[in-house]
Amino acid sequence: MTVAREKNEPRKLPMMPIRDMVIFPFMMTPFVVGRESSVRALEEALTGDRKIFLATQHDASIDEPRAKDIYQVGSICNIVQSVKMPDGNIKVLVEGIERAKSIDVSDRDGFFVATVRTGKHDFEMTPAVEQLMQRVTTLFESYVKLQQSLNYETIIASARMDEPAKLSDTIAANLQIGIEEKQELLAIFDPAARLARIADVLDIEIEKLDLDRNIQSRVKRQMERAQKEYYLNEKIKAIQKELGRGEKSEFDELRKKIEAAGMPKEVLDKTIQELKKLEAMPPMSAESTVSRNYIDWLLAVPWKKRSKETRSIDYAEKVLNTDHYGLEKIKERILEFLAVRQLVKNPKGSILCFVGPPGVGKTSLGMSIAKSTGRKFVRLSLGGVRDEAEIRGHRRTYIGAMPGQIIQHMKRAGTKNPVFLLDEVDKISSDFRGDPASALLEVLDPEQNTTFQDHYLDVDYDLSQVLFVATANVLHTIPPALQDRMEILRLQGYTENEKLEIARQYLVRKQREQTGLSEKNIVFKDDAILEIIRYYTREAGVRNLEREIGNVCRKVARKVVKAGAKHKEEISAQNVSDFLGVPKFRDSEAHEKSEVGLVTGLAWTEVGGSILTTEVQVLDGKGKLTITGQLGDVMQESAQAALSYIRGRAQALGLSREFYRNVDLHLHVPEGAIPKDGPSAGITMATALASALAKIPVRRDIAMTGEITLRGKVLAIGGLKEKLLAALRAGIFEAILPRANEKDVAELPDNIKNSMKLHFVDTMDEVLALALEAPLPTVEVPAEAEVLAAVPQPELGTNLPARQ
Repeated sequence: MTVAREKNEPRKLPMMPIRDMVIFPFMMTPFVVGRESSVRALEEALTGDRKIFLATQHDASIDEPRAKDIYQVGSICNIVQSVKMPDGNIKVLVEGIERAKSIDVSDRDGFFVATVRTGKHDFEMTPAVEQLMQRVTTLFESYVKLQQSLNYETIIASARMDEPAKLSDTIAANLQIGIEEKQELLAIFDPAARLARIADVLDIEIEKLDLDRNIQSRVKRQMERAQKEYYLNEKIKAIQKELGRGEKSEFDELRKKIEAAGMPKEVLDKTIQELKKLEAMPPMSAESTVSRNYIDWLLAVPWKKRSKETRSIDYAEKVLNTDHYGLEKIKERILEFLAVRQLVKNPKGSILCFVGPPGVGKTSLGMSIAKSTGRKFVRLSLGGVRDEAEIRGHRRTYIGAMPGQIIQHMKRAGTKNPVFLLDEVDKISSDFRGDPASALLEVLDPEQNTTFQDHYLDVDYDLSQVLFVATANVLHTIPPALQDRMEILRLQGYTENEKLEIARQYLVRKQREQTGLSEKNIVFKDDAILEIIRYYTREAGVRNLEREIGNVCRKVARKVVKAGAKHKEEISAQNVSDFLGVPKFRDSEAHEKSEVGLVTGLAWTEVGGSILTTEVQVLDGKGKLTITGQLGDVMQESAQAALSYIRGRAQALGLSREFYRNVDLHLHVPEGAIPKDGPSAGITMATALASALAKIPVRRDIAMTGEITLRGKVLAIGGLKEKLLAALRAGIFEAILPRANEKDVAELPDNIKNSMKLHFVDTMDEVLALALEAPLPTVEVPAEAEVLAAVPQPELGTNLPARQ
């Protein structure tokens, strides 16, 4: 049985509040004193018996604590050593003597003086106390082994003692616990009670250390499969798992984002279901990464966010006119679209397809549409795309699967109604992986794209509010089904005058700014720009024209740097070659004189129109037709059709019916390195054949284009504007055209209509009458009715062939 007697021995001592530490009896502790009140208390103790009362503050952040901010129970300490440092602070070493409780705290001369009372417990050593001491010692040894920050040998040696009070205070001082828990142990005056409390604390701390040890072991096993830099993250995850919290907060945040995304009900249900699956998966599994990426993509795609559209027709017209010169029909169609948007609340997305040669402004026109409507702009280049998955994406079963380019660009746009440019749609190819053009059928069909399904997302996505704009150089490489889903708007090549205006208004200013020049340094005359257009570029657009203007500006910039900022160059037709060198092209010119078998035709190319000379030579032979000049299949067939027409009209040309048996014909189209094809050279080749066989020269001042039939009919052709511009450049002011193209005259530029004399014909006879310098010999030819009457006709009802 323990017999205890408490002695009350009040005494006054200088008091020093301390922070972030609790000093126990029998404990040697060094610390630095810096506060003025603490320095004064220390000096007071040093002038006396070197005894001082140290008590811990409740809140360590308070610099000037009051009595109520300090714990009542502290330790009476003996000042063993004190050293004043250069910065004015004092470094002291104190030894705890006994615990005490402050009864009263007063302020004297700028420091605290505490009236304290010690509490001493005298008791007999009983078996229960001995057993408790042995248990605490054993627990402390286990604790020190687990606590890596303590030196085992030193701590255990100091803890082996027979006095309960000294043992409990020594162990309490070395526990790695919080200030509040240590203060609680200091406040227990009874050694036996203190030992019992320490035993409970040690039990809890040993359990924590065991748990931390297990966590570290688990992390180490995980680190065998992962890189070392993930150690801290993995440890945090393991701790969260042990605490049972997991990643709930992250999942809650995902759930809020899903609910706020504005998804349709079916998509929302699928996303919530995927989130529940993710919660049930181990965080380190590969499946959880796939599932998380899928949810992230569903959240990244815009479901309800829209751009606020600018519906002002005047503003849109101003933007289009500022960015582009000409293109009146295209601008008119865009303004019509905006007008419909004002009248219809939710119109279906339009799919426009700009078709035209390179450099005429197809791509920049799409950007202007976005600018004029206030929508976001995204561009997808389809040139060389040959995999259907580029459009629709890969299914999630594949490693590294991602959505297709449509969904990726919608994510980039961030709104559900952008202007979406499908660039170079005519250059899509296909192979064993599928046909991307077929995948675009659903994207570009207003009736179907409300439920577009990407293979990766595997949910319906509405593309109906997207304004799709496609661009292409030619139409014949685009599948008919895809053409049918788009509104085709053709951008013709620019005329010479249009190029001149574009250069004056846009290109010169742009290149001047890019090269750091001003109007005081360089001036382009109109004749200089025309010289560049005619002899240094050969294109339907203005891309190379801009490049050549940039070349001139760079050379002038070099001169300005050498000669000074006031140097000025005036670019004219006479000095263009000084900057750009010898001309790169020469305009095809009309022949010097009219010749037999030599005809000027008109051709269309992707970079504009050109004149196409056709030559025919008659040789002795056996009726063979030789065709040279790298002509395509269609053009060779046109040559065969022209020859068949000539043979059928042999008598009208003054030829014998058997003329072809004694001659060989060689038809050649010069510039043989350039492939040529198309049916529009039919009347040109027929005229050359007729001229060569009839030995009548063809007029040098006339050009022609048109398709021919076996019966001599002249059919319509395309590219009329470009072909007539080529004739003008060559100095030819008269042209023979199919009658069916007469309707296209209204769309021709005024300079063509005013400068050229156009002949519209229906038959080859009219062509020959206009083209040949002399009329064909007159030969009596039976009328078609007489020829038909001369052919015996079967009687009605007799020997008729069976109906097929």
